[in-house]
Parts: sequence; structure tokens; C-alpha cells
Amino acid sequence: MAQLFEVYPDNPQPRILKQAQQLLADGGILAVPTDSSYALVCRLDDKATVDRMRRVRQIDDKRLLTLLCRDLSELASYAHVDNRQFRLLKLGTPGPYTFILEATKEVPRRVSHPQRKTIGLRVPDRKGLQLLLELHGAPLLATTLILPGESEPLNDPEDIQEHLGKLIDGIVDAGGCPLEQTTVLDLTPMNSGGEPLVVREGRGSLAKLGL
Repeated sequence: MAQLFEVYPDNPQPRILKQAQQLLADGGILAVPTDSSYALVCRLDDKATVDRMRRVRQIDDKRLLTLLCRDLSELASYAHVDNRQFRLLKLGTPGPYTFILEATKEVPRRVSHPQRKTIGLRVPDRKGLQLLLELHGAPLLATTLILPGESEPLNDPEDIQEHLGKLIDGIVDAGGCPLEQTTVLDLTPMNSGGEPLVVREGRGSLAKLGL
């Protein structure tokens, strides 16, 4: 069964999260709370684990996965960002927004969009996840924790253990999440002078970004 790591939401214990990070380093998949909903995460550079995470979610390689970054400086290593895009990113990070941008060569082809060479990136506003990213020292690859055939993400660590305990390696329990998916914005039209495209309106306010 998946190992359970219980941490305080507002003051997460580094010692416990270091144990969770070690599972990631060893090729594990974790369920973690974000500022929108629970998500599955794994290392970016481990193809076998990325493939296993897709099998758990029952999604194919055409489904765009998301990179969770600590801050904008890290995000810029994985996406091409111009000044207009950067202003939007600054307004929306950290927060419940996923931004689709043109991927740099740092992003493995298997995790970017196969035709468009884009990647979804976000900087989450959740203390435990931020600390986990800091301890890991690199972005994590993520997908919303929605069971196959369902439309709502799981939000309770006990439910996650019951449904996925034999398929994943660990669960970070820091309480419930808002249970609302991120707002997804495609910023690639801005590369040619266009405007951002709202792919999905979720928890992140469009008004906050001036949209």
C-alpha cells in the first residue's frame, strides 16, 4: 500500500516531506494536495515512471501533463516567455493557474504536446507542495487526480488510499483541497501578437489577470 505522509497544512514538517521526496527520487509516484485539487506527481526525467503515471490515470501520450515549478525563474528554464507573457505569469503565480507555453529544449519530447511543442506550467500556492519542490530541487510532472471515468478529482487521502493505494507509492496528507481545477490559459497566441486563449475557467480568477 502507498505510504502515508501526514503534514500540517500551514507548517509542513521538512523531515516528513524529505521522506516523500526520497520516494520521488527513487522513481515513485505521489498523490499531493495543491491549491486546486489533489494531483499525481513524479520526476520529469524518469520515462518509466511517467508512463506508469499515465497508466494509473488511463491517459495516453497525447494528454498534456503539467510541470509544477517553484517560481518564475525555474519556469523560464522550460518555456519561452516574452515580456507580455511574463506580466501575466507574474500576476498569476503562485496560484491556481496553468499556463500553456512554447516548450524549450529542456522539456523532454515525451511530455510536451507532440504536434505543438507546448507545455503546461504552473507555480502552486500550497506550502507543503512548495517545500516538496524545494527539497526535490527540480520541477515535478503532474496530472490532476481524477479516477478513470470520473469527472471530479479525489480530495480525501483515505479515498485515494482505497482506490489507488496499490498503484502509487505515497500520499501526502495535508488536509482537503478546494476541489476546483486550475484555470488554464494558452499563452502561445501571444507569440504572434494575439491574445491569451482561455482553455478552461477554474479556480483562478480571470479578473486578477486583467482578462
